[in-house]
Amino acid sequence: MNSARDIPVAHTPSGGYGDHRVAPYDRKFPEPVLAGCDEPLADGAPDLRGTWQAFEVRVNGELAPPDDDSLAGRLRRHTERIEQAGNRAVITGGGVIHDFMACDGTEENGVHDVMAHDFTTPIIVAASYEDRALVLRPKGLPGIEVRRWLDGDNLVWEYAAGCTVRLNRVD
Repeated sequence: MNSARDIPVAHTPSGGYGDHRVAPYDRKFPEPVLAGCDEPLADGAPDLRGTWQAFEVRVNGELAPPDDDSLAGRLRRHTERIEQAGNRAVITGGGVIHDFMACDGTEENGVHDVMAHDFTTPIIVAASYEDRALVLRPKGLPGIEVRRWLDGDNLVWEYAAGCTVRLNRVD
């Protein structure tokens, strides 16, 4: 068996992955980080694996317009790929690769990368699996959580600033 811990941690390349002439949400994904890893998911980890395309964004419970240039409008065009093996999760989308070596609630094993909005601002984010959800907690922002969980065939991404994004599996 190939262990997820044997694969080096991936990071966002300078300027984000893909062709920098196109918007981050239109860029082609890089190769999967955990390709060939056959380690089963950790106990309690929801199976969020796949490529997901946003189809609905709500801000404070209200449906957001699909075509504006606000954060909600950009989130509506979001596609992400989630890879998982063992207790590891990798979320690739919007130009960033956020690789959580272990979803154990520690900053040490969390993401040490950059924010998607500018590809330069450093972030550290701890991750854990709680109540069938992947929960992310950015360092220095007490009380802020980003959650992903399955609701039927959809992935729900509860994002800061009151945004909830629903995504369909496309792969």
